[in-house]
Amino acid sequence: MPRRPLRRLIALLMLGALLLPISAPRAQTLTAVLEAEIVTLDPHFTPAYITRTFGYMVFDTLFAMDSQGRVQPQMVQSWTASPDGLTWTFTLREGLAWHDGTPVTAADCVASIQRWGTRSALGSRMLAAIGSIETKDARSFTLTLKEPFGLVLETLGTTSSPVPFMMPERLARTPGTERITEIIGSGPFTYSRADHRTGDRMLLRRNAAYVPRAEPADHLAGGKVARIEALDIRVIPDGATAVSAMRTGEIDYIQYAPFDLLGQLERDRRVRVQSFTGLEQFTGHYRTNAASGPFADPAIRRVLLHLVDQSEVMAGMGLSDRYSRTCNAFFICGSPYESAVGTEPMQRPSIEAAREALRQTRYAGEPVIVLVANDLEAPKISSEILADRLRRAGFTVDMQVMDWASVLARRTRRDGWSVFGVHALGVDLHNPLTNSVVGFNCTNALTGGFHCQEALTPLFAQFAAAPTLEARQALAAQMQEIIYGQGMAVPWGQFAQPAVHRVQLENLIPSAIPLFWNVGKR
Repeated sequence: MPRRPLRRLIALLMLGALLLPISAPRAQTLTAVLEAEIVTLDPHFTPAYITRTFGYMVFDTLFAMDSQGRVQPQMVQSWTASPDGLTWTFTLREGLAWHDGTPVTAADCVASIQRWGTRSALGSRMLAAIGSIETKDARSFTLTLKEPFGLVLETLGTTSSPVPFMMPERLARTPGTERITEIIGSGPFTYSRADHRTGDRMLLRRNAAYVPRAEPADHLAGGKVARIEALDIRVIPDGATAVSAMRTGEIDYIQYAPFDLLGQLERDRRVRVQSFTGLEQFTGHYRTNAASGPFADPAIRRVLLHLVDQSEVMAGMGLSDRYSRTCNAFFICGSPYESAVGTEPMQRPSIEAAREALRQTRYAGEPVIVLVANDLEAPKISSEILADRLRRAGFTVDMQVMDWASVLARRTRRDGWSVFGVHALGVDLHNPLTNSVVGFNCTNALTGGFHCQEALTPLFAQFAAAPTLEARQALAAQMQEIIYGQGMAVPWGQFAQPAVHRVQLENLIPSAIPLFWNVGKR
C-alpha cells in the first residue's frame, strides 16, 4: 500500500479510538497528548520526564518552585532553622489527606524523603549530610545535619527528576530498587487502574478532597485548584496525527508540537503555540567517551569547542530565533549559574579553526564513532550535523544509526562509541548537582562518558555546603572552566520544545512540565 494512504488510514483509526472514552463528563474533561506514554508510575523509581509530569498531578511536594525560581512552601505550613543552619523543623499544613482518605503525617514525609534520597543525586548528597531525621508529632519533623549543607530548601523543592514527591509511609518503605505497588498520592488528581488502558489512555480524576494553598497558583507553587473534572491522557505517538485530532476538537493540548508544523500552527486561529524561555528550555550537549577511542585524549576532545556551530544545529532543526538561541554557558543561559568562563574557543566556531586545532594534537586518523538516534528529532539532527563537521575538519568518521534505546545501551560500554547528541531541560541541567552531563564524574555511571576529573569532586562538595548563592556561583564558574578545559562536553544549543493547545483553554500555566491545575475550558 502507498505510504500516504497508509498514514491516512492509521490516522483515521487512531481518531476513531478517540471516540471510545472511559466514562467521564466530556464537557469538564481536558484531553492531552504528552511526550510519551506514562509507563512507570512510581515517581521515585525513574528520572523519566513523563513520570515526573504524572507525579505532579497525583502526588505533592513539601516545597515547590514558583515562576521566578524561588522555593515556596507547598505541603509545609511553616519551618524554622537554627542559627548555625544545622537543625531544621518542618510543620505540615492541616487537612492534608492521601487519596485513600487517611491523613498525611510527618512519618509519611520522613519515609518519603529517605526513599527518594536513594534515587536522586541531589537527595543522596543531602542524606549524606543528615545526622538524623525524626518526627516530633503527627504534623512535625526535625532534620538535623551533621555537616553544613546549604541547599536544604532547594533540595526539598527541587524540580530535578526524580522529584521528592511524598507518599504514605507504608509505600515509602518499599526499597528504592523496587517499584511501589499502589499509586496513592495527595495531589490534585487521583489515579485508578480501572481508568488506565495501557497503550491507549489514562484518565486522572479531580481530587475533590484536595485542600489547595490560599495563594494563587504560581508555576509549581501556590494553590493547585483543579478546575476540570478529569484529565484524559491519550497515547498518540505520531505528532501529525495528534495535531489533526486537535484541529477537529478531539484533543485540547499537545506537549510537544512538531517542529515542522510550527509555522502552520502559529497561523491557525483555533490553537495557541506556547513557547518557553530560561530554565524551561532544553539544552543540547555532545557527550564524549573518555574511556576509549580518539576522545580519550582531552586535547582531541577540545577540538570540538572550535568545531560546534550552534546556529547551524538550530537551523537544521528548523527553529527560528523565537524558539532557540546560542548559549555557551554550561549551566545554561538564564540560570543563576550562567557564566562565560572558559567559553572563548566557542565564540567563533569554524571548520578552519577546528582543523588547525586538530593538527596540534596526536590524532592519527582513528575512527570517531558518532551514534545517531533515528527516532528522536533533536538528537538525530544534532548528531548528523556533528558527523559532517567532523569529516570536514579532518576526522575519520564512522556514523552508526540506531534507535534511541540502542544509543542508551551503547553508552554504558567503555568502547564502541565516541560521541552522541542529547538534550535535557534546564530545570535539571542548571544546577551542578543535578546536571547529568557531569553529575557522574568519576563514577562511571550510565550518562557520564567515563570522565574522571578529580578537580571537580571537591568543588561539588563545596557547592553543596556553600551558604550563599554568590559562593555557589563562583564554584560553578570554576567547574565550567574545568569542564571546557577538558572538553568533557560541548553544548549545541538552547531551545524551546513548544506546546500547543486549543484557544478554549484558559489560565493554562506556562510550563515545560505540563501542569493541569488552574486551567479551565470555555
